[in-house]
Amino acid sequence: MANKKNSIKEMSFLDHLEELRWLLVRSSAFILGGGIVAFIFNDFIFNTIIFGPKKTDFVTYRFFCQLAQKYDLDKSFCQAELPFEIQNRTMDGQFSVLIWTCITAGFVIAFPFILWEIWKFIKPALYQKELQYAKRFIFISSLLFFLGVGFGYYVITPLSINFLANMQVSDIVKNEIDLTSYIGLVKTTSLSCGLVFELPIIIYFLSVLGLVTPEFLREYRKYAIVLILIIAAVITPPDVISQVIVSIPLLILYEISIYISKFVQKKDPKDKSNQELSKS
Repeated sequence: MANKKNSIKEMSFLDHLEELRWLLVRSSAFILGGGIVAFIFNDFIFNTIIFGPKKTDFVTYRFFCQLAQKYDLDKSFCQAELPFEIQNRTMDGQFSVLIWTCITAGFVIAFPFILWEIWKFIKPALYQKELQYAKRFIFISSLLFFLGVGFGYYVITPLSINFLANMQVSDIVKNEIDLTSYIGLVKTTSLSCGLVFELPIIIYFLSVLGLVTPEFLREYRKYAIVLILIIAAVITPPDVISQVIVSIPLLILYEISIYISKFVQKKDPKDKSNQELSKS
């Protein structure tokens, strides 16, 4: 039998739209609240976080510099100054950057609350056994997201900035980077990695729906590895250690996703049949 708590009356299409509307309203309110907090601490966010990878004493540069000196590798990280300047070329450029950066920071801060709202939206369609995983879902998804944002910020962003800053087609051309271009790179890279790190969660739900199987993931593993290595080669300097450092977390996530899909597939068949009967 389906749980009584879940046996609520069926909602019409308009009722679902209303629930979705309130989900978006509450999520926007959380983002706005996080954005206000970010605005209060905007000096720290810009000078310490956003422009941190512009400074040569950034923790990632110091790490790779020590690594390069120890193993006699590419020493592009061991430099007194990154050869580019950041400039603003529009009247409202700095104001727009301030607002949109605060909104982005608000999204990062509010991410666990947004997940909670999404969970409440899909909750009526779940069984009691599945509802027990709510806290785990929120915690693991948030943890993966923040790990991904940290990986993007501390690894991929400085590697990209260092590589692009030292890239010159001619000595005549000077790198004077627009403010929006620089901040766009930092934000896009960090947020993209945060979302990519949600891969195990996405695979879990796709496996529950029967759209993905561990056999499928194993079959296409070699293509996934090649794709990951290509991405690592593009965004890192031309040395093996940097590429390996970027590739390892992505490969681990892919392997974890295979085990997650396998775990979903190995669920008790009797439990699945009972769920099907309770739905019918």
